[in-house]
Amino acid sequence: MKILITGAKGFVGKNLISELRNQGFSQLFEYDIDTDKNQLEDFARNCHFVFHLAGVNRPENQEEFMQGNFGFTSELLNILQKNENKAPILISSSIQAELNNPYGLSKKAGEDLLFDYGIQYGVPVYVYRLPNVFGKWCKPNYNSAVATFCNNIAHNLPIQINDPNVDMKLVYVDDVVSGFISRMKNANAEITPKEHFEFINPVHQIKLGEIVALIESFKTSRETLQLPDFSNPLTKKLYSTYLSYLPENEFSYFLKMNIDNRGSFTEFIKSPDRGQVSVNISKPGITKGNHWHHTKNEKFLVVSGIGVIRFRKIGTDTILEYYVSGEELEVVDIPVGYTHNIENLGEADMVTVMWVNEAFDKEKSDTFFLEV
Repeated sequence: MKILITGAKGFVGKNLISELRNQGFSQLFEYDIDTDKNQLEDFARNCHFVFHLAGVNRPENQEEFMQGNFGFTSELLNILQKNENKAPILISSSIQAELNNPYGLSKKAGEDLLFDYGIQYGVPVYVYRLPNVFGKWCKPNYNSAVATFCNNIAHNLPIQINDPNVDMKLVYVDDVVSGFISRMKNANAEITPKEHFEFINPVHQIKLGEIVALIESFKTSRETLQLPDFSNPLTKKLYSTYLSYLPENEFSYFLKMNIDNRGSFTEFIKSPDRGQVSVNISKPGITKGNHWHHTKNEKFLVVSGIGVIRFRKIGTDTILEYYVSGEELEVVDIPVGYTHNIENLGEADMVTVMWVNEAFDKEKSDTFFLEV
């Protein structure tokens, strides 16, 4: 299948092309503003489907809106018609096509032109009215508030919020790409009636100020170690987007290691509903623990070295032993009501990944000393 993508170097275009390649589509005709115009003729002659993503968002002169969003669409359709190519066409429009502003009027004109073309020449057309699209590779300080906020907050640059109570409608670029490719795979010969629009789901609604607060919490999470609430789909997508704007020399960050003569204990990540993950390093011959919990429960995973985890149920004398090693990864549950410890039996440091079902609260530690 030969696929023509206009606006190939744009935000949506780059994401779409990457996923098309992931799915095995190799004959991609990539057209952008700096592509030789002679190639467009060849592309339009041979393509089997058209993703028309090219457009103008922020021109120097308002007249360029109509030239870019209507004029180039007209040029593309004329070339397709001249070559008698009835390949289905998908165009990315905007919800602003409903508004009476230069950008909206130019997008509406492009929509109407495509609808009329489809009806006149019997070509299936798919017009997507997109709200604000966000995700990786979007140009900041251009036409996406999310991209600008992510970039500026990640780079310690100032941001401007005119009205934090503005309601935003957002779609994630991966959802856009998935919808576009699904539409291409399920294209049919039916002629699209005028004003029949396609939409991407899900659409996320959130206030502008809430977006900023979330992104700022992503930045401070390196200090608090608190993970965002990934059960919220929008938060999950925004966090992924934010990470794509990190300065390339700041991908890593240090953790506070609590070090003593026994080794070290370092908190890694925390979550209000998923507990806490820490890394424990024990020096040779060292025993740590000797405590028990009412409700707090843990999982221990030795990833380097060899040792033993011992248990004794409160009120009994029987000691249980689980021998563990980084050579064979084995998770050991730490049940409530059992005092327990972990001893390094090797000659090198033993490293244990520890998960606990709740972040440590010194006011309510639920931890009671008792020798195994």
